Amino acid sequence: MGDAHTNAVPYESELLERHRQQRTGRVILPLRSDEDVVGLRKQVRERAVAIALSLVDQTKLVTAASELARNTLKYGGGGAVYLDALFDGVRKGIGLVFVDAGPGIADLDSALRDGFTTGGGLGLGLGGSKRLVDDFDIDSRPGEGTAVMVVKWKR
Repeated sequence: MGDAHTNAVPYESELLERHRQQRTGRVILPLRSDEDVVGLRKQVRERAVAIALSLVDQTKLVTAASELARNTLKYGGGGAVYLDALFDGVRKGIGLVFVDAGPGIADLDSALRDGFTTGGGLGLGLGGSKRLVDDFDIDSRPGEGTAVMVVKWKR
């Protein structure tokens, strides 16, 4: 944890407590390197299998997690992901909240639009991730950081 950005004050977002009533467990994982992204993908896949998400929903969630983790590294300078086990009384789910203390997103509407990119990529990260999950929310303040929350529920 000697990296400069991991010592930064974490971005405090209400998204971290959005599903508090439904949360049955939480693990916090660092996002500092490509290896952390690989580890996150593995954990998300294992949890998705454990709650019996369909293969299609497993793939959607892992894809969204990978995109958002890479955004956290590339644009936020690294951060953390909060991996939540959820239960709403009827169905199980997996929640992920990606948090960084990076520069924030100045224009959220543009950032969510397909084709928008500041990094020379395809620009499918945020908008594409939003389409892959059941619940999506973003909280970003320029100069403070960004938090992105996604949830996939067992159907």
